[in-house]
Amino acid sequence: MFNADRLRIARQRRKLSGKGLAELAGISTVTISKIENGHQPETAVVNKLAAALDYPEDFFSMGPPEVLESDTVSFRSLKKMSAAERDASLAAGALGVALYDWIDEKFTLPEPDLIDLSKERNRPESAARMLRQHWRLGDRPVGNVLKLLESKGVRILSLSENTRNVDAYSFWRNDRPYIFLNQEKTAERSIFDSAHELSHLVLHHHAGARIEKGAEMQADRFASAFLMPEADVMNEVTHVVSVSQIIEAKSRWKVAAIALAYRLHSLKLLSDWNYRSICIELGKRGYRSGEPVGVERETSTVLAKVLAALWSKRLTKADIARDLAVPLDEIETLIFRLAGPTRGSSKEKGFTLVTGA
Repeated sequence: MFNADRLRIARQRRKLSGKGLAELAGISTVTISKIENGHQPETAVVNKLAAALDYPEDFFSMGPPEVLESDTVSFRSLKKMSAAERDASLAAGALGVALYDWIDEKFTLPEPDLIDLSKERNRPESAARMLRQHWRLGDRPVGNVLKLLESKGVRILSLSENTRNVDAYSFWRNDRPYIFLNQEKTAERSIFDSAHELSHLVLHHHAGARIEKGAEMQADRFASAFLMPEADVMNEVTHVVSVSQIIEAKSRWKVAAIALAYRLHSLKLLSDWNYRSICIELGKRGYRSGEPVGVERETSTVLAKVLAALWSKRLTKADIARDLAVPLDEIETLIFRLAGPTRGSSKEKGFTLVTGA
């Protein structure tokens, strides 16, 4: 049976409207509408659709996909996104769930260890401390944020590098937490986005991130406190005298210079006047649009080990794409800048990935 939801996902991934797909495939818009509403197309039409979308024909006849709705996803910049960008991101989420379902069949991943902190959503700094206590992190810098999140059962994937207006998003699916990151951002921004989305997973999972006014501000405050614990900041930065001092200090917490300045201001280590002056100077030095002195980008421990384990069996990303009946470029997009080396050991101290049968 041809699956209408799968056609819609493929169309959205290619950022095509129904009319655009019809023109590309050489069929009528009425036909596209009928198919997406459940009408079973003829074989010749399926061939045209698959060719136009550059998707394997088998993709459209597989089982029902995980369809994500926008009100279940913590989109951060809805006003900046076009409908096509939003739909493409949601469709990427559906493919990402399928990819991790495939991985879960072959490997034993860490179980989720996130706690419900929705009652603390109006006190995000307190929530950040509580989660740190639950994970026994103390007041030290996290180190590798992606590795920490994956060890706690969070599935990390990448957004399409062409979806520049989407910073990141997160959602729960079948009691599994997912975070999608835009890897075109700086390494520091990506790390902060990871903590921001972690906030949505623990603070707004039950309340709904889009329902509550101020949820994005809560997530920013949570991320700031989670990445830069008050006790550690107060111990390391006792007196700020220059922008250069902030630029040098930011590497300890792997955050953007602007983010550290904000944290120092929130902890009363910077006066309002000094904070504004420092932000202006950071802007002049290029720290508004980027991070001239940056840190190394974090990568996924899970995905790197999965690929290494597959490589040991002479399997590649192309084999994953074939099993999921998706174009190889979709797999590449989902792991873009995340996978790291594809060869090597699937064992690492403190993080075990068990290969299935």
